Amino acid sequence: MMKRNWQKFTMLLAGLFAVALLGGCSFSWPGLAGTSPETVKIGSQNTTEQQIMANMIQQMIQHYDKNTPTTILNNLGSGNVSFEAQKRGDTDLTAIRYTGTDYQTVLNLSGETDPKIVNKQVFSQMNSKYHMTYFPSYGFADTYQFMVTQKFAKENNLQTVSDIKRVAGDMRVGIDQIWANRKGDGYSAFKNTYGFGFGHVYPMQIGLVYDALDAGKMDAVLGYSTDGRIRSYDLKLLKDDKHFFPPYNASVVVNNSTLKAHPKLKGILSRLNGEISLKTMQTLNYKVDNDLVEPAVVAQQFLKQHNYFEKGAK
Repeated sequence: MMKRNWQKFTMLLAGLFAVALLGGCSFSWPGLAGTSPETVKIGSQNTTEQQIMANMIQQMIQHYDKNTPTTILNNLGSGNVSFEAQKRGDTDLTAIRYTGTDYQTVLNLSGETDPKIVNKQVFSQMNSKYHMTYFPSYGFADTYQFMVTQKFAKENNLQTVSDIKRVAGDMRVGIDQIWANRKGDGYSAFKNTYGFGFGHVYPMQIGLVYDALDAGKMDAVLGYSTDGRIRSYDLKLLKDDKHFFPPYNASVVVNNSTLKAHPKLKGILSRLNGEISLKTMQTLNYKVDNDLVEPAVVAQQFLKQHNYFEKGAK
């Protein structure tokens, strides 16, 4: 019960901060008060992997540039909220941005699913329009994926998303509440591409969909490919056979002004380029979500295991 109340409290704080950011009003957020102009402010959304990577970045900076103070602004509720925070200078960088998300929801582009082309357009336009530098991917992509229990997949012979069509009219499907009305790769566009919708759709907080599926309250859910609970519940991932979802390669994105003010930062962050695979991110998420280890501890253990990537970029 205490955990549930804490989740509600953090959601409320995230909502208030979103209003402040989008409405242009002043708001005192923990982590901002008392920071100096030299402080590097790291933005993080409210997902497990965002918070792990935010702590990893903070600890990398502390390890390689002890004279640069850092702070983390957690629980920025969505990609749009974290983008607005960075554009306004409330944060200097975002721990993870996803190319597919920025391609569609920030840059309002559509129609392309080739990762190389999407990356090129996103990297270029985020720089030219918003003066933000997209770093190369950490090495993993966090993609939306429909998933079911192994039992449900076997009973209904499900391997791909297209296979769902036979039973979709009777299905209860839990989806990310953001995805319900999202443009580009949201539910409406999904129905147009795949040619079917679901009998009953339940928008909910993304962290709740896995428990709902495991408890039998849902027949399928739309989750994230890197989530550690996929492993916890032994879920079956259905292949996006029509390539509906664009690539969501994960990268750190930094304001150009911040890179100029902190010359060491580019080299420090570049040490993480390509170092974290999909399987590794799933494992790190699993330690937080299943084993209840704090994100900061998981980040520290990982960095120590790899000697803070001493052989990376200088």
